[in-house]
Amino acid sequence: MSIKIYTKTGDKGETSILGGTRLPKHHIRIEAYGTVDELNSYLGLLRDLIQTKEIVDLILVIQDRLFTIGSHLAADPVKNKMKLPPVHDEDVTELENAIDKINEIIPPMKFFVLPGGHATVSHCHIARCICRRAERAVLRLSENEPVDEIHYRYLNRLSDYIFILSRFLTHTYQAQEIPWKPKHG
Repeated sequence: MSIKIYTKTGDKGETSILGGTRLPKHHIRIEAYGTVDELNSYLGLLRDLIQTKEIVDLILVIQDRLFTIGSHLAADPVKNKMKLPPVHDEDVTELENAIDKINEIIPPMKFFVLPGGHATVSHCHIARCICRRAERAVLRLSENEPVDEIHYRYLNRLSDYIFILSRFLTHTYQAQEIPWKPKHG
């Protein structure tokens, strides 16, 4: 038996979340988990571009955590009865440890840098921007509905990791890191 891809139930601009609640597709909850899904997909592209096994393995873990966060965001906080896997403080710590490890390898940051320098680095910067947008969407949702704080903490630390990863890749590929020099006047 195969799952039918189209159901036609969303043809009028609504979708169901876990627990059966129907919401307009522009609802902040849909925006939040949709942006987390977009980030997850973009990290898949980034994973395909990177050759370092240790980084690829961590991105796979991150993608799993993003699916977990997305499932929580896609669940009605009252009506959902499914047991969803948790995100733990250790998941945030894992990102912090990866950041610290990279920081020991790369030169210290002395200025803001312009995104770019190598195609993979540029993809990293785009992933970082998507991560920040996902974090903002989850925070907007949390203003009106219960959201576990660990979810936006994880996204916040993840954007830090992706930025440090972009600097590591710049270093690895010996790409030029162009400082931002604001023009005055």
